[in-house]
Amino acid sequence: MECRFALTSTRSMKCYASQVVEHLKKFPSFSTLSGDIDHVNNLEVDRFADGEMEVTVSASLRGKDVFLFTSCARNEAGIPVEEAKIELYHAVDALKRAQANSILVFEPFISSSRSDRTIRRSSVGLWIHLKTLTSLGTDHILTYQLHSDKSKSMLDPTVAYLEDIPALTLLKRRLCDVYIKDIETLKNFVRPNWAFCSVDAGGEKLARRFANAFMAPLVVAHKQRDYSKPNTIESVNILSAEPLKGKVLWIIDDMIDTAGSVESLILALEKHQPAEVNIAAVHALFSDPALERLTKLSSQGFLNRIVVTDTVLCPDMLPKELPLLEVVPSVELSAQIIGTLVTENPLGKILESFNAERYLNKPRLII
Repeated sequence: MECRFALTSTRSMKCYASQVVEHLKKFPSFSTLSGDIDHVNNLEVDRFADGEMEVTVSASLRGKDVFLFTSCARNEAGIPVEEAKIELYHAVDALKRAQANSILVFEPFISSSRSDRTIRRSSVGLWIHLKTLTSLGTDHILTYQLHSDKSKSMLDPTVAYLEDIPALTLLKRRLCDVYIKDIETLKNFVRPNWAFCSVDAGGEKLARRFANAFMAPLVVAHKQRDYSKPNTIESVNILSAEPLKGKVLWIIDDMIDTAGSVESLILALEKHQPAEVNIAAVHALFSDPALERLTKLSSQGFLNRIVVTDTVLCPDMLPKELPLLEVVPSVELSAQIIGTLVTENPLGKILESFNAERYLNKPRLII
């Protein structure tokens, strides 16, 4: 039986895409297609003498729904941001010319997502990225945890659809599996002793989702920025309905970039004498001087652990340089999303709100 879809990747995510294929082969629906869905290596990149790029499709993908994995952030091939974008655009054009039935770009972290402000006299990087992808022929864009909800309105759904998957669920499951484990701990320890804190007022919604999922208190940090300088914090005010002394605090954010925001917040939280402070964030950008800041906070005893996903590559050296770092894989979820789409099943279960008590009550395999 011929498979009507295919997976491929730019150079930036070949290993990730290969892992997704391996997880897809475990799906009962694809057991007979295991030899046909491994198309990860069918894009070739060539260079002209002057440095210009050309991408070639080396296998027939005519009439197939193609999932193209890509990353323009830190990646396994060590390709810089702008080169990775150009390769992605060339890849979409090549797939369109190869007569793919549809092109679904799966970009776990859209690196230009922070450039989403439309009120300044500046370019809007996210709009440029989405506009370029759709004008070249992309039909569907899949990503994890966009920086803001307003970003989704930049794309006309009659032209192409943007699917923003809530990867925070991966972090919530991790907390349940590793740190909570059972209903008794959730009820008797977590709810009276944990609290979830936003990085700033804009991140309150993310932190509130954690607080609601675990039925624990919410703490809101109000951050005053100096917008004349990038990544600059003037002050942080902590808003909480109850004392934080002795609490286990989890700072929730969609990404850690230079760690300037979390550093200012942790120093502000320390004045309230919490039992420990942790960070849970989806995208681990770790731009300089993030490692220096986080390592210093850890050595001072102010930061206990950091839980992130692998939507941005975390090289093997990162956990060595930052022992408190825990990386949660996303490949299985990516495979589940693709499996759901190609079998034309609804994504509702993947997108539904996470509830810790319901999750812990489900029977699970003990590994």
